[in-house]
Amino acid sequence: MREISIKTEFIRLDQLLKYCNVVNTGGEAKILIKEGKVKVNGEVILQRGKKIRNGDVVEFNGNKIKVIYEK
Repeated sequence: MREISIKTEFIRLDQLLKYCNVVNTGGEAKILIKEGKVKVNGEVILQRGKKIRNGDVVEFNGNKIKVIYEK
């Protein structure tokens, strides 16, 4: 599992996918999320603006990303 540090309280799901270089564009992230190919904490999420917070685990295409909030 890959860990990603963020400096803010949350990051939007589509922004996280771009930040982690899982997708190339926000448009690509939007499509994958709307198609139900992304999970947050084991649950399919269809909202690209879903707020991802400390400890959340995002899954996509066999990859797991855990978000760590560092003040």
